[in-house]
Amino acid sequence: MKIAVFPGSFDPITVGHVDIVRRCIPLFDKIIIAVGVNSQKKYLFPLEKRMEWMHKVFENESKIEVSSYHGLTINYCKEVSANYILRGIRSAADFEYEKTIAHLNHTMNIDIETILILSPPEYSSISSTIVREIILGKGDVSKFVPQEIASEMHL
Repeated sequence: MKIAVFPGSFDPITVGHVDIVRRCIPLFDKIIIAVGVNSQKKYLFPLEKRMEWMHKVFENESKIEVSSYHGLTINYCKEVSANYILRGIRSAADFEYEKTIAHLNHTMNIDIETILILSPPEYSSISSTIVREIILGKGDVSKFVPQEIASEMHL
């Protein structure tokens, strides 16, 4: 069985994240959207809300599972028997960062492969960080988040 983990904080999920997952569905038997918990990071939305949104956006996708995890992604992949890590790439800077992490993960576990998926140009400037700033500034983020949850994007 081909199982992939798509890790991230998803604070909040963006249309770019959704695009990556939807494009990868035909490639795998199961994709686990793994919402990472980092005690050093301050989140705008609580874990429960971020996971609820994932469930809502992908509720009709039988190949999608939503979970949360602590610690290293590579260790989580081993726990759930995943052989692939999915990561989205928006820019050359993203590529350099993700390449470094992929090399380190490969050193720690040669059985887990990182798959880098390029974002289409229309999503290359969208990030959770920018969406959070727009939300904090009381702006309209409906073009940047999935329509299933756009009405919930306020504080």
